[in-house]
Amino acid sequence: MTGFSYAAAPAAEKPNVVLIVADDLGYSDLGCYGGEIETPHLDRLAAEGMRFTQFYNCAVCNATRISMLTGLHPRFGTGTLWRDGMTTLAEVLRPQGYATAMSGKWHLSGAPTRPIDRGFQEYYGVMIGAVNHFDPTRPDPPGMKHSGPAQPFVHNAEPVLKVPLGYHATDAFTDHAIEQIHRFTAKHQPFFLYLAYTAPHYPLQARPEDIAKYRGRYRQGYAVLREQRHRRAIQRGVIDAQAALPPPDAQGSKECYDLVPEPWEQADQAWEAAKMEVYAAMVDRMDQGIGRVLEALRETGVEDDTLVIFFSDNGGCASHSSAAAHDAFRQGQPAGSADSYILGGPGWATVQSAPFRRYKTWTYEGGISTPMIVRWPGRVKAGALSKHVAHVVDLMPTLLELTSAKPPERVRGVRALPLEGRSLIPILTGAGVGTQRELGWQLYGSRAYRSGRWKIVWPVSKKKWELYDMTADRTETYDLAAEHPDMVKKLAVAWQAWARHGGQP
Repeated sequence: MTGFSYAAAPAAEKPNVVLIVADDLGYSDLGCYGGEIETPHLDRLAAEGMRFTQFYNCAVCNATRISMLTGLHPRFGTGTLWRDGMTTLAEVLRPQGYATAMSGKWHLSGAPTRPIDRGFQEYYGVMIGAVNHFDPTRPDPPGMKHSGPAQPFVHNAEPVLKVPLGYHATDAFTDHAIEQIHRFTAKHQPFFLYLAYTAPHYPLQARPEDIAKYRGRYRQGYAVLREQRHRRAIQRGVIDAQAALPPPDAQGSKECYDLVPEPWEQADQAWEAAKMEVYAAMVDRMDQGIGRVLEALRETGVEDDTLVIFFSDNGGCASHSSAAAHDAFRQGQPAGSADSYILGGPGWATVQSAPFRRYKTWTYEGGISTPMIVRWPGRVKAGALSKHVAHVVDLMPTLLELTSAKPPERVRGVRALPLEGRSLIPILTGAGVGTQRELGWQLYGSRAYRSGRWKIVWPVSKKKWELYDMTADRTETYDLAAEHPDMVKKLAVAWQAWARHGGQP
């Protein structure tokens, strides 16, 4: 930690920060964003805080997490998300007197870039992208191996080799987070807690009592649920009434998870409905855990002194289950059990990310838009709805301003990279308004760039620019590229400049 220099804030002005991230949660999965899944605790958090309607991620798990933690857009063409000159929120806040702890999914490589190497004093969780929720020590099935450290499940630097009977990762990560809250508040120390759930990322696995709550709710199929979510999203105020519901993209290449939903009439409907029942149960259990975390803040007397932030790392996941998983279900294996390894598929991904197009890994709104809720009692107006454009890259500068910390000039002997986001404090407190944003995306061949109301998208399946008016057509239903070729050219040049800055060849 040597070489860091900060302007310290008075102790009384150092709020606690609880940052909660869901894994592969779609834009409309929460009740307060139009979903049918029961999420009373997150809905209450929204009622007591602010919902963002245009908050963006980086379309995939690890890219979003590095951007959130460092205040920098992901770097391309380097072979790693880490670059010299990056520093994390934990590394910045720890010298400010903050206790730092993380619980859950890291997915940003192993040593020397483990959580305990990058500012977190306490870590319990999984280092890779996906694990068995009932037993993270259990190997993945053939064909589903996830790369990463040899010991992906750890407590600090020590491998966790066994879990108790009745274990479930969502509950365990919640328990660890609550333990840290009690430990830190007993010491009267401000804290930064990063709770990164693995739910509802595949494998879809949930407790039987949670699955039972959703039995039969998804027999109507993808299209009906998608239309219902579209209507409720308008009612909840997170989508404008004029935003149409675009049909799922029907054609494309086989690259980059470009998967087409199977017509419901031709699907194995019992199988498909069972998958979404388990997914909903996972979201429900996560919401229960968040409720317990919020209760811990109240019990320890720090609720009013704590900023709570919740969002998802990308849109819903369209990856298919294996034929073996489908066969096992048809032969009687319960969907969602510890022995099953089920993925949601493209049909439900279009529902999870409704009312937008596409899903995880795509740079349409369905891949890069996330529900985002911020509660800060006495500072953020209860029940507020923000339509300002913001991005996960903004969280670092927001928390630096909140704590009066300054980014370091040098990190591990090299000049620190300048932050690329902007503070959201004026939006959160109502002291100011957001200004026009210039944001770029690139992932697996897909591209996008947004400037104010205009957004261009280069889908990997079509390999040409499309243009959308995000004020009139947030759901990207009407491509205006042929009508405004000059705007397409202007934004394409801006994307090229952004991509070169990020290291894209």
